[in-house]
Amino acid sequence: MNDLLFLVADKNMAEAVAGLLERDQVHRVIGCRPFGFDSRRDIKVAAGQNDPGLYVRANELLRPLAPDYRRAVVIVDEEWEGSPGADVIEQQLRVHLADAGWPADAALALVVRPEADVWLWSESPHSATALGWPSWTELRPALEGAGWIAPGQTKPERPKEAAEWALRHCGRRAPRSAALYRQVASKVSVKGCQDIALAQLLKALRAWFPAC
Repeated sequence: MNDLLFLVADKNMAEAVAGLLERDQVHRVIGCRPFGFDSRRDIKVAAGQNDPGLYVRANELLRPLAPDYRRAVVIVDEEWEGSPGADVIEQQLRVHLADAGWPADAALALVVRPEADVWLWSESPHSATALGWPSWTELRPALEGAGWIAPGQTKPERPKEAAEWALRHCGRRAPRSAALYRQVASKVSVKGCQDIALAQLLKALRAWFPAC
């Protein structure tokens, strides 16, 4: 039986999770013991469902996988047309996980606020270079000047649109792709992480795989 299953809504989030958990010695980065993880085997993308589809029927997609995994994580964006809000989505995902066969202490429902693109943003040189800019000290004032981020804010309120703007204005052709999410997630420090969903994931991994 495998250690950990991820069910996500799209390839962007799949690449972000893969980038984070396939780092060398990732257990030391997280502060837990080693655990089995292969992104090609353990991340399932709900093709054709997207976030609303997972909100409605994640249990149907999870149930056939339950015999093969000890623990499961479902990740959904908060922002989509008709979204009932993060709290309601998270509660519904917990119901789906339980219905599919995982007890509460082996299941995690995560809602990224407002969307996966927020994981592209940190005051790190890796975020800036992934978006095509030489450094954060050059990108930050450009974002402020264009109104995407206010002085003192750590992340844009519209992370997807801000990322698209940064890619358009970096001085070279740099399309937004799923590979971008892996590139950032594989390098940015998680120390002092303030993103709620990512902090919840790291906390769960430490609880499921406690350091020796």
